[in-house]
Amino acid sequence: MELNGYRIMWLFVFFDLPTDTKKDRKNASGFRNSLLKDGFSMMQYSVYVRHCASSESADVHEKRIHKLLPPLGKVSVLRITDKQFGNILNFWGKSEVPKEPQPTQLELF
Repeated sequence: MELNGYRIMWLFVFFDLPTDTKKDRKNASGFRNSLLKDGFSMMQYSVYVRHCASSESADVHEKRIHKLLPPLGKVSVLRITDKQFGNILNFWGKSEVPKEPQPTQLELF
């Protein structure tokens, strides 16, 4: 199976979770920590991103996210191809910031 920019996926998780009570804060923190343990990186405070080598891998992580959902709040998951990810423009103030390098792929023969 050949890896290409249309088969490789990126998962984005966007969320807005309540933090009004101690329990809400614990749930929000637990959700963020679970995303990190599952290989996601924080892109912005409530936006996490993860590289997936295939659509099947993205399926696995989407199911995992579904199991991790906190009882309250809004969570959205977006799947895009590596080609689409390559078109992202990132800015810090008025300066453009280079994209994170794509993780290296392990190929077994």
